[in-house]
Amino acid sequence: MEQRLSLVTLGVDDLGRAVRFYEAMGLKRNQSVTEGVAFFQMGGIVLGLWGREQLASDAGVPNGKGGFSGVSIAYNTRSEAEVDEILATAEKAGGRIVKPAQRAFWGGWYGYFADTEGHLWEVAHNPDFPIAEDGSILLP
Repeated sequence: MEQRLSLVTLGVDDLGRAVRFYEAMGLKRNQSVTEGVAFFQMGGIVLGLWGREQLASDAGVPNGKGGFSGVSIAYNTRSEAEVDEILATAEKAGGRIVKPAQRAFWGGWYGYFADTEGHLWEVAHNPDFPIAEDGSILLP
């Protein structure tokens, strides 16, 4: 696994309020993908804001205390096969597969694992988010 963090997605109860907060902090919202989600380029990492309920549902975990913390960490891959490899490596290392790799509604290939502390990681190949040689991703 290359050592990088691709996206940090925060589950929010009020997307509009959260967007206003981050914009007030000086972040500029990317306008190419805006339907029900917000993305902000933060150097080589992207901050995503998505409805808490939708994010929990996407990961296949219950929303609320004990099931979902409101945050998922994402690792984007260069290929669909790499998604499968990373999930297998995580399971072998003691993690738990939360959602096996599958086709995403947005066209990519993805799955989720929980680390040994229960923190959720999404592993995804998104053909619309190309990865540079240095491991950074840029929003379209």
